[in-house]
Amino acid sequence: QVQLVESGGGLVQAGGSLRLSCAASGITFRFNRIGWHRQAPGKQRELVAAIISSGGSTKYADSVKGRFTISRDNAKNTVYLQMNSLKPEDTAVYYCNAPLDSLYWGQGTQVTVSS
Repeated sequence: QVQLVESGGGLVQAGGSLRLSCAASGITFRFNRIGWHRQAPGKQRELVAAIISSGGSTKYADSVKGRFTISRDNAKNTVYLQMNSLKPEDTAVYYCNAPLDSLYWGQGTQVTVSS
């Protein structure tokens, strides 16, 4: 049974930073593609960052390129999303999804960016 647990969300001022974590059991991250998605109120869930290969290749939504970084700690079986230069439009619930595009999701962590 795959279980994903996100943490690290919170309230931050525009321009600030947060680091989200996704800890897993029942799945080995280094062998899988992993995604961070977000869903803002009234909007569809969108993929913001993903590790798309076991070698660690990544992709990002245009809206977060240069500001967000996804990374993986194989020893801890944890994936991170470092978010810098946060904007109010980054406000959303952030979800970990692994394997990418599977039915396995974490419970989400709220990120609120104040202007």
